Amino acid sequence: MSASPRTLTELLFDAAERYAHHAAAFRYKADGAWHDLTHTEAAARVHALSLGLRELGLGVGEKVAILAETRLEWALTDYACLCVRVTDVPIYPTLPANQVEYILQDAGVAAVFCSTATQVDKIRAVRGAVPSLRHVIVFDRAPGAPGDGVLTLAEVEARGRAAAAKYPRFKEEALAVRPDELATLIYTSGTTGQPKGVMLTHDNICSNVRGAVETIRVSDDDSCLALLPLSHILERMVDYYFLHVGVTINYAESVDAFAQNLREVRPTVVAAVPRVYEKVYARVLENAMTGGAAKRRIFQWAKRVGERWAAHRLAGVGVPLGLKLTHLIADRLVFSKLRARTGGRIKLFVSGGAPLSAEIGRFFYSAGLPVIEGYGLTETSPVLTLNPLARPKFGSVGKAIPGVQIRIAADGEILAKGANIMQGYYNKPAETREAIDAEGWFHTGDIGELDADGYLKITDRKKDLLKTAGGKYVAPQPIENTVRLNKFVASAVVLGDQRKFPIILVVPNLEQLDRWAKERNLAYTSPAELIRLPDVKAKMEREVMGGLRDLAKFEMPKKVVLIARDFTIESGELTPSLKVKRRQVEKNYKDLIDRVYAEADPTAAAVEG
Repeated sequence: MSASPRTLTELLFDAAERYAHHAAAFRYKADGAWHDLTHTEAAARVHALSLGLRELGLGVGEKVAILAETRLEWALTDYACLCVRVTDVPIYPTLPANQVEYILQDAGVAAVFCSTATQVDKIRAVRGAVPSLRHVIVFDRAPGAPGDGVLTLAEVEARGRAAAAKYPRFKEEALAVRPDELATLIYTSGTTGQPKGVMLTHDNICSNVRGAVETIRVSDDDSCLALLPLSHILERMVDYYFLHVGVTINYAESVDAFAQNLREVRPTVVAAVPRVYEKVYARVLENAMTGGAAKRRIFQWAKRVGERWAAHRLAGVGVPLGLKLTHLIADRLVFSKLRARTGGRIKLFVSGGAPLSAEIGRFFYSAGLPVIEGYGLTETSPVLTLNPLARPKFGSVGKAIPGVQIRIAADGEILAKGANIMQGYYNKPAETREAIDAEGWFHTGDIGELDADGYLKITDRKKDLLKTAGGKYVAPQPIENTVRLNKFVASAVVLGDQRKFPIILVVPNLEQLDRWAKERNLAYTSPAELIRLPDVKAKMEREVMGGLRDLAKFEMPKKVVLIARDFTIESGELTPSLKVKRRQVEKNYKDLIDRVYAEADPTAAAVEG
């Protein structure tokens, strides 16, 4: 049995053996109740599914897509593909049919697993354009739905079980996979251009699991609530790691049911993106601020006490007795209630995928809910850095995990090296050479700095840096993150490349703004009308600019431009992992943006006109 697996199939078989007497490997909710699946039961289902795939004629090196939400069947299908040595191709279930078609064609997919009839419909719409596609398999078959060449997961499993005698060497063959074999082909959502297929091997991902084992200490006493898309490498790697160390994986029903599932499952560890923590924080603030004067004062006092207590803890100096006692009172009155809302057993939150505000990090820490921020990319399997639990630095993404080297290039770009760096982009040798230099350093496209203790701070995306017409560089992300902390703001995008000054597009939080406008008896019939009201414009400008006092003059947005509709994946303004595609936003709102600049600078308008 291996303590340091080099392949994902080895990891699976090891876990099935090691935790054979453990209560549950996975838990999922169906018909209103949570159900357990033991390691032994999971291994048996993976065995049947693998043989079912072989019975369908799928063989080593072929590509199989998974178009589904995060759920138990996703994981079982993934492990089955790994055992058959086919390469799985995860696809975000939120993608429209034309983007699904591009991935199926580019990868040359032979079979696709779909979660629901809705996802099957997308495949039906594009199937004629994907000649390589031979099989469509669905997790949920609607009762009475015709077969029409679509198999169910249950049928594939049944075929596999029936054929078990034909494959006596199943386990040996599954374990014969080499560490350098392709495990998965993940298409990056890419904030610019068409998605690229990132080739990750078994050892790319296993090396990341090994690094995580040394950095995050969890064990078979722990349980996690899995929320992030399994089509993203972060949740995938985290789940492999949890399986390896015996953590029970509970699959959240959906993002909307997350808060309820937290209270039901009472997990000890959760990995999520900053937006989840931002929403929890906003809800806590909202409850405190609308709960009457006394409640508001107690909350603000507790927050200040928490900040003083956290400052001592984070600096590694002893907390004075008086402050300890005061913090205990603040905990009893405020922080314990927040912990109760998360189930009351959280040891650790992990945050990745985008920068987390230092203010939110410190607040959760002072409430006894440490959020460990990390950093990585699909191309790096994904984790490069993690904040150590004993000494996190909020505002940084932590230190390089074991097996990873980080350095900063002359132009400020973050470079990384290690066994976790991808093989390359599928069928894109030129782009691969551009990303990985001759010495094996991967160019992340992010700008950052390392402090004296080796903690990495991300300042922006290289491609996102705006260069004003005056030659000044503006990093938009920190500005956007600050603005998004405001309860009146849903989304914000800073623009201004090659312009005289930056502006900020703001999508208001319409629920909050609506409440504020009603209190003032303002008259309007639609969100578009609401954001055109002079009082509302002035209010939003105060809210947005109020948080940006520390910016340099050239960084300060000169105009706050309100838009009524939030950015969406369907409009092309967001990637499936909810990052803003700045160029697309600029394109979609070109007329509005041009008008704002023309009004602000009539001379430019005359020249351009």
